[in-house]
Amino acid sequence: MCAIAAGRRGRRVWIIESANKPGKKILMSGGGRCNFTNLSVAADNYLSANPRFCRSALAGFSQWDFIAKVEAHGIAYHEKEFGQLFCDESSRQILGMLLAECAALGVTVSTGTMVQSIEPLDGGFQLQTSVGVARCQSLVVASGGLSIPKMGATGFGYDVARQFGHRLRPTRAGLVPLTLSGRPLEQIEGLSGVSLPAAARCAEQEFNSALLFTHRGLSGPAILQISSYWESGQTLSLNLLPERNAAHWLRTLKREHPTSTIQNRLAEVLPRRLAARLCELFGWAGNLHDLKNTDLERIGQTLNAWSVTVSGTEGYRTAEVTLGGVDTRDLSSQTMESRLVPGLYFVGEVVDVTGHLGGFNFQWAWASGHAAGQAC
Repeated sequence: MCAIAAGRRGRRVWIIESANKPGKKILMSGGGRCNFTNLSVAADNYLSANPRFCRSALAGFSQWDFIAKVEAHGIAYHEKEFGQLFCDESSRQILGMLLAECAALGVTVSTGTMVQSIEPLDGGFQLQTSVGVARCQSLVVASGGLSIPKMGATGFGYDVARQFGHRLRPTRAGLVPLTLSGRPLEQIEGLSGVSLPAAARCAEQEFNSALLFTHRGLSGPAILQISSYWESGQTLSLNLLPERNAAHWLRTLKREHPTSTIQNRLAEVLPRRLAARLCELFGWAGNLHDLKNTDLERIGQTLNAWSVTVSGTEGYRTAEVTLGGVDTRDLSSQTMESRLVPGLYFVGEVVDVTGHLGGFNFQWAWASGHAAGQAC
């Protein structure tokens, strides 16, 4: 996106890509259909030490601008849920669109190319690369974060930032499955593969989506979303019946169906394996008329706010994004240019701006890249 914007201004652009092919994250996104943006993009969808920083770039190149580009290339798409937009066919269409625009503008793309050193020059930079020396007036770092190292992710961008005196915010894995250990892991034994609609709450944040139990802990969109807010030592609250007051529902069932068993009634609104496990775990048994209203209140509270102790995350290995990165205090929010080194820019995931699940991180990539391309 940066190369396209700069190329349209008549700039000669060279994209140096260390991977053996470009756009690997685009290709894997959305199960191969690329969740390329979201219909509702706002600063509230992003985490950063400076929550206002992303506003200018997002306003300068909105989701509607990217959607117009997709439509101009004849790429069919659909809304899945929560405003998330996916290609009807393949994520390769999004990558193909971007590469086609680069090619039309004469942008050079070199894959499998490493940057070995960067030195400042008067009015620019000199790069020693695996294919020779290059000089440029502007240098844009769009190298991403540490997430999914098997795809080639490294801390290269952070190293460049440090070299030129930039501050870094602490990095950690985001949009990542959570792991349990000891007693909490034993509590969900036998539930691997079970999924259900649920709300996950932590640090005054709550996300209502799908929850998936795994053999190591918890995953699914609700968990991936809350993982960006969870920090070590915090307890996670799971609402297994987010659309109802569970205690009130149970009291009503007791009046209307007193001979029903608690397990059978739970199995009507929860996966059967989960209903059975909860009854075993908490000792819920018998017919509803045998249970006191105080018992039903306690059961309802657990169903609406099951407290789970989390031990950690799956880490960068499976994380979709990296939280933290280049401190926004050292960057211009309008152009993404360094305030310390003229001609140096940082865009995308390498910057301390991290989106929610649902196309927001791609939109930040498009918008921040476009902002830099308009200026570099």
